[in-house]
Amino acid sequence: MTPARPHLVWDWNGTLLNDLSLVVACTNAAFASVGGPAVSADEHRVRFRRPIADYYAEVLGQAVDDEAFGRLDRVFHDAYRVGLTTCDLAADARSAIAAWSGGQSLLSMWFHDELVPTVHTYGLAGHFSRVDGLRAQVGGDRKAESLARHLDELGVDGGSVVLIGDSLDDADAAESVGARAVLYTGGFTDPARLRASRHPVADTLTQAVHLAATLP
Repeated sequence: MTPARPHLVWDWNGTLLNDLSLVVACTNAAFASVGGPAVSADEHRVRFRRPIADYYAEVLGQAVDDEAFGRLDRVFHDAYRVGLTTCDLAADARSAIAAWSGGQSLLSMWFHDELVPTVHTYGLAGHFSRVDGLRAQVGGDRKAESLARHLDELGVDGGSVVLIGDSLDDADAAESVGARAVLYTGGFTDPARLRASRHPVADTLTQAVHLAATLP
């Protein structure tokens, strides 16, 4: 099948990379650094959102300004780097990538200089016409602006794009450039939250690719 929208943009964390358990552990390390509570994986999936500072503020019960978020973000990423070697790709990531007949790229809100070698390590770089991560010292913001830059660098119009990701922010980013989104339930967001949106939802990446290929 030739998809009506021939370019697929993949999300990385929580989508192609199965790192939910690590992210929850690192989030709890950040909370613990300021005497905050721990969250379970289920709680994280229900409450997680971007900007991440808003999520942190809700859990901690206090305002999280830029300086405070910067400190929490450093704790999170220090722990994440240590644990990254424990993460595998999603079970069907490779077969799902192989099933797409059009162009593919990858956009993550993880730091670009760490993302690119990691994608190489998993042997996936050759599948993507472009790999972009966050080019900033502190993360946590929304994805829409990054997606617009990503597509501009590719020379791809949003109307020809489907984004597969695991968060409502992925869907918002897709909408902001005229793209469509398919939301994957295996990542950072509670499936009920995804299904409550008006976007197509898939329980596997293979199913997500099939849905992406059928979108008008």
